[in-house]
Amino acid sequence: MCLSTAISATKISLSSTSQVHVGNHVRGTFIMQKLRLQFVRPEQVEDKSMRNAIFESVEKGTPRAESQAIRARLPHVFWSFQNTWQTVFVEGIVNHDLKELCRVYVSQSVECQYCGNQRSSKSTASGLTESKYQELLNFEKSDLYDGATKAALALTEAITWDLDTNDMFWTRLYQFFSEEEIIEIGYFVGFTMGQQRFNRLLNIHDHLGTTGFESMKKLEN
Repeated sequence: MCLSTAISATKISLSSTSQVHVGNHVRGTFIMQKLRLQFVRPEQVEDKSMRNAIFESVEKGTPRAESQAIRARLPHVFWSFQNTWQTVFVEGIVNHDLKELCRVYVSQSVECQYCGNQRSSKSTASGLTESKYQELLNFEKSDLYDGATKAALALTEAITWDLDTNDMFWTRLYQFFSEEEIIEIGYFVGFTMGQQRFNRLLNIHDHLGTTGFESMKKLEN
């Protein structure tokens, strides 16, 4: 079996399993899944900088308030995530839109609907189109992506699906990225993949907009 066929078969298998065992619809009837970890409420967050960071998450589109309101129960976890997200994903040395596409490739692969439906407002403002999100799992054959984006998505694919690589794979990466940029992409993909797998387990998607942070206004320092 060739590599692409094996990957496709695995994806189909994962999709079929999720529909049978964890789907939210039975015979057309919506069933709300239980939230496995509870949100911290706005009135419980005394740290203004933390409350503002969660508020800004609502404005920026990703990460959403729901996952932030779970991490906020442990300040050291919250700030570890927040600082990494800001310095590596929002900022960093690699183009933000490229990392946004890598993020959603992971979402579609691990079937985190909650994460995959999020859109970075920074990428939206820069002109990243919805069509580019929709073609991610078929990126190699798509005409929507340039060579650098395809190389970054190939790295994302290899990390997500634990694929073996060869010299051709790495030559392709080095054609477009420095070693430092490859480190940033690889680190970010591993970082977001772990969070997305965790978020999917928590059934957050069935509880959107229920944290209380969505209607907050930014607090003055």
